[in-house]
Amino acid sequence: MRPAVTPLAAANKQAFARRHELMSSTGLPDYGGGSIVNLMQSIATACGSSRTDYPPLALLPAAQLARARHVVLIVVDGLGQRTLARHADSLHLQRHQLGSMTSVFPSTTASAITTFMTGLAPAQHGLTGWHMHLDEIDQTLAILPLTPRDGPPRALPEQLPERLFEHPSLFQTLDRESWVIAPQSIAGSPFNAWHARGAQSIAYRTLPELFASIAELTREKVKSRYIYAYYPDLDTNSHRYGTDSRQAQHTLAEFDAHFGQLRRQLCGSNSWLLVTADHGFIDSPRRRVIDLDDHPQLAAMLVRPLCGERRVAYCYVAEARRPAFETYVRRHLGRACHLYRSEQLIAAGWFGPPPYHRRLASRAGDYTLVMKDNWTIKDWLAGEKRYTMIGVHGGTSDSEMRVPLIAMRA
Repeated sequence: MRPAVTPLAAANKQAFARRHELMSSTGLPDYGGGSIVNLMQSIATACGSSRTDYPPLALLPAAQLARARHVVLIVVDGLGQRTLARHADSLHLQRHQLGSMTSVFPSTTASAITTFMTGLAPAQHGLTGWHMHLDEIDQTLAILPLTPRDGPPRALPEQLPERLFEHPSLFQTLDRESWVIAPQSIAGSPFNAWHARGAQSIAYRTLPELFASIAELTREKVKSRYIYAYYPDLDTNSHRYGTDSRQAQHTLAEFDAHFGQLRRQLCGSNSWLLVTADHGFIDSPRRRVIDLDDHPQLAAMLVRPLCGERRVAYCYVAEARRPAFETYVRRHLGRACHLYRSEQLIAAGWFGPPPYHRRLASRAGDYTLVMKDNWTIKDWLAGEKRYTMIGVHGGTSDSEMRVPLIAMRA
């Protein structure tokens, strides 16, 4: 298997740092030192990895992290900077906020969680969103559960990771004992197991169990550990009820209270405790949803269902129909979305700097629809259960793209 990533030349790094300094000011990822991939570079270097694929995070250099015995990273799915700042019941987290970072493109769980677990940008790990068409099996999958969207499965989920994923996990590159703490519902899934290679795993059922596991791992008399924990409930409630809903606020307040307790428990452990997120959120009302059922002419031009996300959709269009496709989108959907050739976004560095995953272009389709304001787009296949989604993410707005970095040295 060929390596997924080779180190960037110094000149390339400097060029991309300059390019992404501009990108970060326009709501796009700042891979030059201000994104979650740069945080993972700082963590990797501090924990003994020899990989130098990206610049370290400017907010938190590796040298600071390396002075601690343990490094703990908690990823709260959906905890955007806007969400944290708006809710008063998160004072413990706000008190220890070091700053903010950008997510990756697209700003969504499938792409960003893979970045946390590999230390790679989407340009290298090649995961471009929730729904992805995989040439390897000629099928569109929901990539995290590894289940097909179109037709019966052509392989069992446990058979797919070694066929679809070429990248090592971050934990395999570290020179210290590593742990992954994940919800019981996903801890043993094929996707999670593949990306947790090199680490020991703990499955938890409740939020108190999550924090108790972290406290126990940092109390034990071992030389050093890297501990990665994932918490999904804020994302779940934000999707279902909205970002400012009572349910989402309660979830954040509960997490904040446990964070405050853990901060006290870690005193004397010589640990860095970090909290961040994979993406933020916006709310999208029903009137701002473009349903492809209302655009049969457009749907007929697609050679396969939409891929990606409701906020960033990849379109596969036969070459002969591309002029008509572009005309239709600009004429009928121009108020709701920006139309890009996907190859342009790759070349501009939206997914990350080169070298690129060998299947990145095929996984991003021919065109990308990047939705404006709070618009979304969705298609439905025969037999799919329809559902509404109030909170959404994946796009390039600051609310979706910018996430906080909470950092505390115990």
